[in-house]
Amino acid sequence: MKKLLIWPNTGFQSSVESLTEASACGDILQWIESDDGGSKKSSKKKDKKKSGPTVVNMKLLFEVTEPAGNTAPSLIRVSTQQHCVKMPLPLDCALSVTTDERLETVCTGLVEALNKQLADMEEVVLQYRKGSSFLVPQPFHFQLPEPAGLITVVYPAGVPDSQLQAVREDLHRKFELPCDRPYLRRANAFHFPDAAYKDGYLRNPHIHLNPPNIEDAKLYLVQGVYSYHHYMQDHVDDNGWGCAYRSLQTICSWFQQQGYVETAVPTHTQIQQALVDVGDKEPRFVGSRQWIGSIEVQAVLNQLLGVTSKIMFVSQGSELATKGRELANHFQTEGTPVMIGGGVLAHTILGVVWSENTGQIRFLILDPHYTGGEDLQTITDKGWCGWKGPEFWDQNAYYNLCLPQRPKTI
Repeated sequence: MKKLLIWPNTGFQSSVESLTEASACGDILQWIESDDGGSKKSSKKKDKKKSGPTVVNMKLLFEVTEPAGNTAPSLIRVSTQQHCVKMPLPLDCALSVTTDERLETVCTGLVEALNKQLADMEEVVLQYRKGSSFLVPQPFHFQLPEPAGLITVVYPAGVPDSQLQAVREDLHRKFELPCDRPYLRRANAFHFPDAAYKDGYLRNPHIHLNPPNIEDAKLYLVQGVYSYHHYMQDHVDDNGWGCAYRSLQTICSWFQQQGYVETAVPTHTQIQQALVDVGDKEPRFVGSRQWIGSIEVQAVLNQLLGVTSKIMFVSQGSELATKGRELANHFQTEGTPVMIGGGVLAHTILGVVWSENTGQIRFLILDPHYTGGEDLQTITDKGWCGWKGPEFWDQNAYYNLCLPQRPKTI
């Protein structure tokens, strides 16, 4: 179909006659082409659970000239020295509305957001001006806890997050956010559901799963975004020995994508070198195919990211069913992925469903032993990311759990 055009500034006008200013926002969805272009693939079995908002990308069109009048033009000469600066402004406004709100509300809201963003950009440009040098202002959208919701913040390009802490502190006070975790670093910017990740890794596959239904149980989950790292990625054949490396990479991705660190997720070689650097391994360990466990994961997190971790020792797999309180408390207070190793296997725990009264528990497991492509359907359907009962663990094996601690900072 042709593009849907809407004019917001001269009374509501639309290229689709049936859409008026009184139309509900949900009515616009029938005029939006699907991403698959009508492909039959769209009839494939759908994800188990849908998450996130529906995104409609819009371009605002404005009439920038007005009809000519009968008055003669006038010229004004300014004799004082003037500076003229040309700068591209990457305007990007976001508005969160319900499907039953009127389109008139959307247009009015977008125009208001545009005006506010222009004012914020002007303020940032002037604040960070150095002589005749200007920094381009960049807008970032953040999904904050209610009641704040979706907001937009303008940061100057080229100024690192480490130099913007005072700005973030002011925003935390304004929106009454906790001062012990980052919400407004660039890495925390809202990722729109229809936007692809450039690195090719899947994010948060667990959100497509429904939690198990256990009477009188509560859900405790990883907080934030992580990447799913598993065997055979990055052109590295680590099948049979690299599961703990992959679990560690998933944990590192969490710290990166929450904005705590700016370093890239470490490779197998970098992980091995870090263990050599701290004196845990001999130099010949680098380049080997040797396993690592939760103690090594703890050491690497501290060496490469400055992250401390707690180690939980479990003498038998059958005892993991009794660790609901400790794991629930971890996900509620720290919210980081947990690496668990036992025997020759390592997994990542992303959450638990646990009943304080009955002790019943289910574990949300991200399995690094998967060797296929980044196929969300396969990963969730085949249980590579899925809910497991206490019988999942080797009942007689010895397990160590590495519980990374979240830095208390914004």
